[in-house]
Amino acid sequence: MLVPALFAITLHEVAHGFVAEKLGDPTARLLGRLTLNPFRHLDPIGTLALVLFGFGWARPVPVNFGNLRNPRQGMVLVALAGPAANLLIAVLSALLLRVVFLYGGRFAGDMAFDHVLQPVALMIASSLFINVLLGIFNLFPLPPLDGGRVMVGLLPERYGMQLARLEPFGFVLVLVLIFYTPIWSGFLGPLIWSLVAVLSGPAAPVVHQMAGILVGR
Repeated sequence: MLVPALFAITLHEVAHGFVAEKLGDPTARLLGRLTLNPFRHLDPIGTLALVLFGFGWARPVPVNFGNLRNPRQGMVLVALAGPAANLLIAVLSALLLRVVFLYGGRFAGDMAFDHVLQPVALMIASSLFINVLLGIFNLFPLPPLDGGRVMVGLLPERYGMQLARLEPFGFVLVLVLIFYTPIWSGFLGPLIWSLVAVLSGPAAPVVHQMAGILVGR
């Protein structure tokens, strides 16, 4: 579902810029990036991946950490803002999905339900899964992912700077770890699916169906 995915990655980036501004850095607003217009955030390769694979990314919102009142603490808060926004949307999607199932079940088989509420339920289910996926994946503790920036800010400065030097190669390292080690099948994947199941409750089969379509399972 393209719309929930675009909304998820847009809100993720806007959250970074919003928190950065509150902590002293107006860069994102000055560059027109504090907007929910997804076209201001699209990354060509990330958008292509989104269309082809159901998972993509936006252009990172620029943040000048030197402008933050407390750069190291601010880095942590700015980094956490993106995943936190995704997980908040996941919770709201789960609540909305439960409402649809609670009241929509009374009209199962009705033509209006089949043509309106079912597509709506699938859209909300995809929003739930995509936002959980983005929220958890971005907490992986390697830069340039948000979890890596959190670690850079939390570690003693000497070790934080050493970790920060991995940023140019970080995404490649993350892909290698995911595809060539058990970290996805043994930890990240089960964590994501467990959180999806807890949030979706009785609607879990629909979310799993939608997620299976998105990830080709």
